[in-house]
Amino acid sequence: MAKREHHEEHENHERWLVSYADFITLLFAFFVVLYATSRVDNKKMVQVVNSIKFAMHFKGSGGIDVRNRFEGPPTEGGRCKSQPMGTEQRPRSKQREQVDKVRRRVERRLAKYLQTRPETFVQIETEHDRLAVRLSASHFFDANQAAIRPEMIPVLDVIAAELVTLGMPMRIEGHTDDSRVSSPRFRDNWELSTSRAAAVASYVQRAHDVDGKLLAAAGYGSTRPLSDNATASGREANRRVELQIEFNPAEE
Repeated sequence: MAKREHHEEHENHERWLVSYADFITLLFAFFVVLYATSRVDNKKMVQVVNSIKFAMHFKGSGGIDVRNRFEGPPTEGGRCKSQPMGTEQRPRSKQREQVDKVRRRVERRLAKYLQTRPETFVQIETEHDRLAVRLSASHFFDANQAAIRPEMIPVLDVIAAELVTLGMPMRIEGHTDDSRVSSPRFRDNWELSTSRAAAVASYVQRAHDVDGKLLAAAGYGSTRPLSDNATASGREANRRVELQIEFNPAEE
């Protein structure tokens, strides 16, 4: 019986190509992942960070309230910037839209007065949950007096007529600078600021038929300045009466 000849197995010298191809594929996938993660959505990244902090009890009650939701169109590229807690963008509510409309109407109606007077004696500001109308005390009142100047009554009527349409509580605050009061009627800035706020509240109630339950008046003297009392412009800014309306920006 003839002996079967045994042939030696042929060695494949190109097997390294398989490992090399696998390595190249993994390397390509790695760079694809790096590229994808480099395209940061800034707004969503901030919301994710805030949600994580909230869930881990770094803010609020921790996971038992409503979490932040992604809003608006995505933004691409760039790097994530830190954002203080509590400054996340809030959705516009019906109240906020109504307040913004009132602010624009007041500005339009006051345009004829503002054009004829170079001074800024009325300022309107809208924050997240507050509408504030600042009246310059130097223009609306005589020095050390709490009676509203007759020529400023039409300006106050324009402002009050629009604000009362909101039907929301209105807080009227009086503020002064740190100068001493030189009047026999008022002992100090507390009494002067309180009397000016009360004078505005009284006029708004009588002239515009506002329910007194919706009005509140308070005087803060010189305790809440807007600017430095060391300068004339700073003292001018601090002497003011503010009409404030607070609303809930999350209420629908």
